[in-house]
Amino acid sequence: MNALVTGGGGFLGSAIVRQLVERGDRVRVFGRQRYAALKPLGVEFAVGDIRYPDAIIDACNDIDCVFHVAGIAGLGGSWERYFETNTLGTQHVIDGCREHFVPRLVYTSSPSVVFTAGDQCGIDESQPYPERFLAHYPHTKALAEQLVLQANGRDDLVTCAIRPHLIWGPGDRQLVPRLWDRARRGRLRRVGGGANLVDTVYIDNAAEAHLLAADRLTLPDTPPAGRAYFISQGAPVRCWEWIDQLLAIADLPPVKRSISLAAAWRIGWAMEKLWSLMRLSSDPPMTRFLAAQLAHSHYFDITAAREELGYEPRVDTAEGMRRLAESVGG
Repeated sequence: MNALVTGGGGFLGSAIVRQLVERGDRVRVFGRQRYAALKPLGVEFAVGDIRYPDAIIDACNDIDCVFHVAGIAGLGGSWERYFETNTLGTQHVIDGCREHFVPRLVYTSSPSVVFTAGDQCGIDESQPYPERFLAHYPHTKALAEQLVLQANGRDDLVTCAIRPHLIWGPGDRQLVPRLWDRARRGRLRRVGGGANLVDTVYIDNAAEAHLLAADRLTLPDTPPAGRAYFISQGAPVRCWEWIDQLLAIADLPPVKRSISLAAAWRIGWAMEKLWSLMRLSSDPPMTRFLAAQLAHSHYFDITAAREELGYEPRVDTAEGMRRLAESVGG
């Protein structure tokens, strides 16, 4: 297979690239630079900005499957910042697939596209998009996901979306390092009662789900074509117990201080207003979306992924934590 991976230099993108190379696929990586860590793998690079169509459309030439992983995450910044990359960038990828007759497109989405700011316990893919979003990231990702799924079956393009939740493991430069940094600075607070359950997914499992989807994309009227899939470890964890375990890997103490959801929600609302007024692009320390994510349960039924993709989380959570600790010398 000739594969194009957008965002191939990122945490998930590079894991997908490595798994493709390991099984003998030819890989082209689209990103803003040629990533030194990927050069030994013998991949091809296509350099460009996904916000502008020409480079990404050209990169789709002579490709059998596009893994569209590139995107911008976060909770701060303007609507335009997220929309141009996450939504318009995705449309540019679809345009490239159509222009060069790429038969398959696997899109990296997020479970946050259906987050309702309340508990979501064992929900499946029938959960609708919310009428109101609490942040630009999930909103623009939801719009992009809809573009991808609506493109299924048009111009001989077959598509699907993968929704991995809280990806972690060795090589992570976002989730776990940010937790450690906040803990070291004394800025980590438990939000809510601390008993909420959440799904997570180990990096290798998240990457493999994308390859499984690509291999099963054949006809536009059969699964997984035109479908979205939740991906996780298959068993939720208690959010704050898991965070304490991550802190222990870095020899940091467990979270002791807490704040109620109501208080965190009010603080988040005030910070959102301040960041918007000051036109800051950094992430606020708290937002309404973050408060709700940290206090509520959100875990998913992955039956569809198991039955239609053949997905199983081959690296269990205990083994993943061992590998993460080993990677940081713990």
